Amino acid sequence: MSALLRELRADGRNVTIAILARASMSAARAMAGVAVPLYLATAGYSPEQLGLLFAVVAISSAAISATVGFGSDRLGRRFFMIVVPLLTAAAAAGYAISLSPVVIFGGAAIGAFGRGGGAGGGNVGPYQPAEQALVTASAAPERRTGIFGRLAFASSLGALLGGLVISETGAGHPSAAQAMAAYRPAFVVIALLAAVAGLLALGLLELGAAERRSKPRLPFFPRRSAWLLYRLWITNSVNGAAMGMMGPFLTYWFYTRYGVGVHALGLLFAVINAVSMVSNLSAASVARRFGLVRATATLRMVVAALIVPMVLAPSFLIAGGVYLLRMVAQRIMAPMRQSYVMGMADPEERAQVAALSNIPAQATSAVTPALAGELFEHVSLSAPFLVVAACQATNAILYYGFFRGFAPEEERQASDQPPVEENPRQHTAGHGPKG
Repeated sequence: MSALLRELRADGRNVTIAILARASMSAARAMAGVAVPLYLATAGYSPEQLGLLFAVVAISSAAISATVGFGSDRLGRRFFMIVVPLLTAAAAAGYAISLSPVVIFGGAAIGAFGRGGGAGGGNVGPYQPAEQALVTASAAPERRTGIFGRLAFASSLGALLGGLVISETGAGHPSAAQAMAAYRPAFVVIALLAAVAGLLALGLLELGAAERRSKPRLPFFPRRSAWLLYRLWITNSVNGAAMGMMGPFLTYWFYTRYGVGVHALGLLFAVINAVSMVSNLSAASVARRFGLVRATATLRMVVAALIVPMVLAPSFLIAGGVYLLRMVAQRIMAPMRQSYVMGMADPEERAQVAALSNIPAQATSAVTPALAGELFEHVSLSAPFLVVAACQATNAILYYGFFRGFAPEEERQASDQPPVEENPRQHTAGHGPKG
């Protein structure tokens, strides 16, 4: 812990604030990941209706994320890191007082409810492109992967606390008529946590504002990072299909498959976050040993393979144990994947790349919840997750094939690789492959 505190002091003001905001927002997201699907299922929403809701959320998240990406490269990152969490707080407050379809669908859209579930994966919502660009600009290249690891650690810590809170504030098995009153305390806490994240961002220092005003207007499309973006579109679209089928429905699956409620699920996700969050801090050392691309692709394959024994497990305890192993692998992988994209993108196009690279994933994840709802309803509870396993295995193969020849600056320097002019298979950040 003392080593972690030393690292936080060395990170600087912006990174430290981003880490604290990430913890608070992740706690809110972890609670929402349990509360929203169970709240709506209790209120009478069917799997097909939940699939439609999550599709709406995916579309709205893509639109907000794109707005954040383009806007923050031009206007600055701080504004979006304040506003987007406050929108989530407003959405949670709406859920606490109304079950109107307008509030449910509108709140889910602006609050990005349903984007991920279970023990969480480090995603704090559609303002993440601004966050990633800000912390990358605030750090030296050799510290970048470690900082993304600490951000992911903060996500795990926040999700741990959120899981513990939801296990105490959530309801057991209330009737449909009691749903709103039973879940109101949880949504009030979610609103408060999201508001804290937005208020913390008031302390951020905007970097490069004067330079942005003095430079010509950036093009709509990030041309210097286009080579990277095209490859990410393919890999992320495959992974997005998997995310749309699994993330929003994981809580529902545990609830339906094993008959467990908010208390048991909150404790499970809290235990998973407590055990696996230290793996976030190992991302930098794993990346140094194996390289970002090879380590990311290998861990993605492990994540895909572990879905099969999880969905076939005969008991909640065994399924939860397998899910724990899966989350450990995912927690190591996520910061490495984010660090690689930020390290390879042109510095002036980072937020655009972070936003645009995820649009195909958000598009495919907008389609597949409806498919998952159909499979749950008419095939079996395991069918959607087996499709997810196939998609994520395909993603791992494509990712390694596309990026194995391209290393970020810190890896090239560590291995004394020649510059791009001498070796067209390698390049520096902001410059695409030649030849």
